[in-house]
Amino acid sequence: MNRMWAWRGMASRHLRLLLLCVLCSPGLLQAAECPRIISQSPYISRVVDWLGLARCIVGVSRYDAMPLPHTGGVIDPDAPAIADLEPDLLIFSEWTSEDVARKATPPGAASIRVGGFRGIAGMEEMMRDVGRAIGVSDIDRRLAAFDTDWRAAAKMDSRGRRVLILSACGPAPYSYGKGTTLHELISAAGFQVVADHDSIRNFKPGAPNGDVAAWITAREPELILALQDRRATSCNPAVAKPGIPILPLAAEHFTHPGPDFLAGLRELREKIATYGE
Repeated sequence: MNRMWAWRGMASRHLRLLLLCVLCSPGLLQAAECPRIISQSPYISRVVDWLGLARCIVGVSRYDAMPLPHTGGVIDPDAPAIADLEPDLLIFSEWTSEDVARKATPPGAASIRVGGFRGIAGMEEMMRDVGRAIGVSDIDRRLAAFDTDWRAAAKMDSRGRRVLILSACGPAPYSYGKGTTLHELISAAGFQVVADHDSIRNFKPGAPNGDVAAWITAREPELILALQDRRATSCNPAVAKPGIPILPLAAEHFTHPGPDFLAGLRELREKIATYGE
């Protein structure tokens, strides 16, 4: 009896995989049932939602706000929880190692790993990969429209100000430097990002070179763009010496590469238009 149930379960998974392959054919996705998707990072969920397919997500990581079953963390997915949801497609972040992702993918399911944090081109490649994996036939057209939209939203009165991009609301802030998607995005908006490091630099209290205030002072920014968690009441002004203003921005609009950048750029444009008044 146990063998019979196991065979039925395997057959069911293979049938869904066959359906997923059919869905990947151009023009057929909208007419057929959703593939069962597990999104293993919040930014991936937001891209799937942008594609109009949030209803297809059956499980998310513990960091995701969607009210769905949790399937572990970004770097430590919960393989049994994933298998219980019988997914057709798993989408992992690049922060999940290839070996871990492979082991967490149940038989009969497809999986991909996507980036998005190393520049605008990489972000758009991530969005394209997600769309193609799900079977969205017009993903290239959607991305072309998105590219036009974010570039239009990036046109603002920046005046070439020297800025730093900082998560300044926690005990260990970090700065976005060269090579990151946020560095490219804010630079495209006309600001001069004066971070002199590559990737992301974390400032830990008590660690060598962990004095963020001294580091900020040495870079002489005109403005700090502080990514503020919506649960925080205010950003910590102690990270900068007097005279360096802090412009708070909603972190959720900037820390998830993808469609949320449109809302982030609109917020930045509105705030910078009245800055100094």
